[in-house]
Parts: sequence; structure tokens; C-alpha cells
Amino acid sequence: MSREELVVQRARKSFQTGKTKPLEYRIHQLKNLLRFIAERRGEIADAVKRDLGKSARGTELFETLGLEGEINLSMEKLAEWAAPRPVEKSLLTISDEVYVQPEPLGVLLIIGAWNYPWAVTLQPLVGAIAAGNAAVIKPSEVSFHSAKVMEELLPQYLDKDLYPVVTGGVSETQELLKQRFDHVFYTGSSTVGKLVMEAAARHLTPVTLELGGKSPCYIDKDCDIRIACRRITWGKFVNCGQTCIAPDFILCEASIQSQVIEEIKKCIKEFYTDDPETFEDYGRIINQRHFKRLMALMEGSTVAVGGNSDESQCYIAPTVLKDVTGESKVMREEIFGPLLPIITVSGVDEAIQFINEREKPLVIYIFSHDNKLIKRVIAETSSGALLANDCLVHFTVSALPFGGVGNSGMGCYHGQHSFDQLSHLRSCLIKQLKMEGVNSMRYPPHTAKKLGWARFFLLKRVNVCRLRRMALLATLAGLAAFAVQVKQLKYPTSVRRAATGFALIWAMCYLTRLIE
Repeated sequence: MSREELVVQRARKSFQTGKTKPLEYRIHQLKNLLRFIAERRGEIADAVKRDLGKSARGTELFETLGLEGEINLSMEKLAEWAAPRPVEKSLLTISDEVYVQPEPLGVLLIIGAWNYPWAVTLQPLVGAIAAGNAAVIKPSEVSFHSAKVMEELLPQYLDKDLYPVVTGGVSETQELLKQRFDHVFYTGSSTVGKLVMEAAARHLTPVTLELGGKSPCYIDKDCDIRIACRRITWGKFVNCGQTCIAPDFILCEASIQSQVIEEIKKCIKEFYTDDPETFEDYGRIINQRHFKRLMALMEGSTVAVGGNSDESQCYIAPTVLKDVTGESKVMREEIFGPLLPIITVSGVDEAIQFINEREKPLVIYIFSHDNKLIKRVIAETSSGALLANDCLVHFTVSALPFGGVGNSGMGCYHGQHSFDQLSHLRSCLIKQLKMEGVNSMRYPPHTAKKLGWARFFLLKRVNVCRLRRMALLATLAGLAAFAVQVKQLKYPTSVRRAATGFALIWAMCYLTRLIE
């Protein structure tokens, strides 16, 4: 029996004890995860520095700060998320209990990515813990130092059996994927995503695939180009361009291409100085394989800004490529690095056509003052998300589902979306062994009269809430009339008060039943 199989068996055995079901236990584990981030901030930052050349403040800003927010939100809202969710009733269920009950799925597999080795690995874990699941955590072997720290330190804070960390490369991941899980959550490339989905299909295991793609960025010629380029420069070159939602390329009219280049050049200097290679907040390409891949993508394109590189340091300067076409080498795959091609189009019509001729991206960016133009792009394109007049920040909004569509992924997470994605939303209907006469229309023999009643009850749309309000008003009116009559009767005051009190209690019980 392999190490991976033993780990999964141990997690399942521990989950089956039911220890994750109480909300108090889940909150305790979330508090421990929060404590891990607070107490091991230094080790986390050092590992990310060694993997990606990122500064300690950059690590806190882009890796752990969002995690802390997700954990705090989950602890605050857990009781609400886990509570039964009443649904609209019909004539046939008006006296029944009808609700959706979230319940844990079971044992999950979370396969993280190397570009944000802590954020995209532990954020799904927050949802998994909140939803009451066990989870096997597989950090990316490419971000070796982060994976090692996670393997060594996380078990000191979380339940070792329920939330084990498994490290290793392709063979270990393949062995994990041979095991039966109740859900697989993968973050990475579309190519590997297909393999993950294929392996999960053998066990009919559902998957969440957080992939990527070429996210376009359209700049309207009439917008504030200076501010637009400032936000695009930040969004593109954060983490050396190794961000799944980074603007992959710019679409703009030829008349503003030079201005766009000039403004981005100014911003690069402002953000990263004249020498980004020595600036602590500009990182490095993850390894030499990806360095060589990126350098090859530049072949055949004209460098407008940057272009400097140092293979020994895995350094590529923030680079802008101009006069790029849809057939250029840099447009054949997701860039995932600090290269920003500019493609000129005649206007928004051609931009929309260009976007729609390609795979659905993880996000579409548009910069424009014209709200009608923004709404048109929303209406005529499809993507995991659309963000107008900024970059990346939709990732920070926990109320928005984060995920792709088509080639950019399936499923979503963040906030309650993580909880729901990693829960089974169980339909519950509780009826009483009463009112059997209503059921006669479904029992044989099937007559025209029974069919007529069935048609009425099943197809008639009745506003149950309105019926409840009418019943409420009728009850209040009846109570008022009763109180008036009691007041007029010639009985002692104590008797009248007792009768009125009894009527009030009966009315409250009845109204409570109506509201439920």
C-alpha cells in the first residue's frame, strides 16, 4: 500500500468518526490555521522569497492577508452558512418542512499551484474546513521551499489525520489521483486540469478546476489613459506577471498605442525604479524552464519597453511588446510572465470579435468612462469574471464567486461560495402522516377528475407568501373583533383579561406556524 493511499485511508477513517460535524470543531481548526499564519509569518515569507524572490511585505499583501480575511469571514458566518435554508413552498407543501441542509462532502484533495503557493493552496482549505470536510493538501513541488515549510509546520496546528500535507512531484500526484476522493480542487494549467478531471471521472468524483487562459484588456481611446495604464502596469507585473488573472494582452486602437506604451513605461519606472532587477518588490521567474519558455515567446515580436534578462537569476524585466498580431508566438499560449503584448484593433467591435474567437478567459478587463460600452462588453462576451477600470481586485471581494468558464475552469470559491462548493446541499422535505385525502389524486385508478386536481396543485402558481399575509391579516382582524366583544361583556375585569390573554397566546402560536 502506497504512502498516498495510507494518508487518504487515515483521513477517511478520521472523517467517519463525525468529529468534523460540530461547528465548534470547525471553528477551532480555523482558529488554529489563523494562528499558524500569525506565528509562522517569518518562515512563510522566507520560503516565498526563496521560491519567487518576493519581499516579505509582498508576501503578506498577496499571500496571507487575504487568507486571514477568509478565515475571519468563515468563522463569523459559519453558523449562518451551515443552517438549514428554507425554500419557497407550494400548495402541496404549505404545511410541510421544506429546506436545504448543507452537509460535508467527505474527503477532499486540494492540489495547489506554485505562483501563489500559500494563497491558492490554503484558501480552498478554509472552505473545506468550514464545510466540515477532511482534506489532503498537495502543494506544488515547483515552489519547493513553500511546500517543505507547509509539510513541516502545518501539521503542528491542524489535525494531522484530517488535514495531512503530501509533498512530491508528478508521480506522487498521480498516485493521489488514483485514490477515491469526494471532491478534487485543482489550481493550475488547463493541460493538467484535463488530466485531473480524467482521473477524477474514474470515481465519478466532482472537481473544481481553477485554471487560467489569456485574459484580454481593452482600453477605450476616450478613457483616462494615464490612470488605466497605471492600474494595468500594477496588475500585469505583480509577482513578475505570474498571476492567473493578470492582463495577458492589451487591445486598443492604433491611435493610442504610443501613448499607452509611454504611460506604462513611466509606471514601470515609478513602481520598480530604473533597475527592477535590484528592486526588492520585483520578483523572479519560478525556474529556468519557465524562463526559457518566456524568452522563446518573445521571438518575432518588437520590444517597446524592457526586454532585459538574466538567465542565471531567472530575471526578466517588465516588458511591453508592440505591433503584435493574433498569430504572433506570444499569443499562442497563456504568457504567465512579465511580457505585455499590445494588439491594435479598429474599435470595440473588433475587440469583442477578437475575444470571442478565442477560448473563454478567466477575466476580461475593460477601461472606459462609457457605462453603455462596458455593459455591451458584458452582454456580448463570456468569461469567468469581468472587471471594469481596474485589475485583479475582484479576487479580493469574498461576495463574488471566483472561477472560470469553459477552458478557464469550472466551479468557484471565496467566502460562502467556497462553503457551498465544498458542501452537499441536501434537499429535505418532511411531511406529516395526515391529510391523506389530498394524496388520493395520485393513487390508482387514474381518473379525469384526479388528473384535474393534480393539474391544479402541480401547475397552479400560487403566491404562498401572499396567502400567509392574508391569513395574518384575517387573524389580527378576528383577534381585534374578539377583544372588542370581550370588552363589552359584563364579566369581571379579571375574566375579560384572561380571555383576551388566552386569545393573544393562541394567535401568537398560529402566527408563528404561518411564518415558519
